[in-house]
Amino acid sequence: MPFAAPPVRQADDDRWRRPPAFPPAWADAWGDDRFGLWAEFSMATMVQRMRWVEPGVFGMGSPEGEAERRSHEGPQHQVRLTGFWLADSACTQALWQAVMGQSPGHFKGDDALPVEQVSWDDVQGFLQRLQAGLPEGSDPVLPTEAQWEYACRAGTETPFSFGATLTTAQANYDGNYPYGKAPKGAYRERTVPVKSLPPNTWGLYEMHGNVWEWCADDQRDYAGTALPDGALEDPWGPVSQEPEALRAVRGGAWINRAGYLRSALRERRQRGNRYLLLGFRVALRS
Repeated sequence: MPFAAPPVRQADDDRWRRPPAFPPAWADAWGDDRFGLWAEFSMATMVQRMRWVEPGVFGMGSPEGEAERRSHEGPQHQVRLTGFWLADSACTQALWQAVMGQSPGHFKGDDALPVEQVSWDDVQGFLQRLQAGLPEGSDPVLPTEAQWEYACRAGTETPFSFGATLTTAQANYDGNYPYGKAPKGAYRERTVPVKSLPPNTWGLYEMHGNVWEWCADDQRDYAGTALPDGALEDPWGPVSQEPEALRAVRGGAWINRAGYLRSALRERRQRGNRYLLLGFRVALRS
């Protein structure tokens, strides 16, 4: 069953797509390009570009016929999201160091490498310090699992935002294990600097591969999620505060086969875990 598109609006009534304020209070620079609205904030000498992710409706989860599908990726269902700001890349070691004083990253040699070996709890400390350095009212957070998949898909319904297959020219993964009919590719055996590979059509880099990315919430059960109007609005999974609580991670990493990088694939880790596969990207509520 096809999923309903966002309601059609008249060209002169496009305010529903825009951020509540533009430019936002935290922005040092801003603009509009082929990907949409962007704004940047600075932290010491580091600049992070954020992308406005417009409101919309999408099919969350994978269809039953998708190769390598797992049962908890379904049933696919409609989700309606309000707009939010999302970093155009995973948090770099340089940005982490600018906020926290030092980088815990395992991989060295380039400050533009994504930070890894950070737990979900470590990230909360980072977000608190980042908030202290931004104007009052700025609220840096992690994206929810629903927001993450919506941004990753960028309006697509295929296994990847790039289509039915994925090459190692598009994402960093173990190219010995491609997906579908894609050819084998490179296995880099480590992370690559952010923005090394092509962005999706919403201007977001490395949503597939490089490092897994923490989400704000744990996985929710998709079963029985349909509402009378056909869509959930801004759903959240569980957010237990227990020390061993789980949180969703998305996107796959440099060490995984291509099937782990699918837009709908879901994993989860204990909030205290630190791995050289685990990073994150910042979202902002204003």
